[in-house]
Amino acid sequence: MVEQAKLKLDLVGKLVDHTNYRSMIRSLMYVTSSRPDIMFATCMCARYQANPNEHHVSGVKRIFCYLKETINLGLWYPKESGFDLTAYSDADHAGCHLDRKTESEYVAVSGCYAQVLWMRTQLTDYGFFFDKVPIYCDSKNAIAISCNPV
Repeated sequence: MVEQAKLKLDLVGKLVDHTNYRSMIRSLMYVTSSRPDIMFATCMCARYQANPNEHHVSGVKRIFCYLKETINLGLWYPKESGFDLTAYSDADHAGCHLDRKTESEYVAVSGCYAQVLWMRTQLTDYGFFFDKVPIYCDSKNAIAISCNPV
């Protein structure tokens, strides 16, 4: 997503059909399973499903144009290549300045941990085994709370 194209909650702009906007977001979320390069931009647009306006729709259309121009990109996993499972927790909820709170840091880490457990279970079903999965977090408070097994 272009740095200058910042999306924000705009209650003044011309509102658009919620159903159509949500349908476009749903389609993009489906595509992110094979095109992780659009995940950030798609999630930024998905934040505004309650009150989308023309500005938000133009952001979604830019993602579709990007997909059209890069149709030859995708994921490719050679059989002989191994990989490591590593997790990252973004305690400030991906930079959303609208409603972030300090108590959300630990919730973000615990949500990350839940996803790691799910992913490890899925990969075990496919024959990949991981003893330890490192989780990186940018919040010292959340790390301190999660290290205290009370």
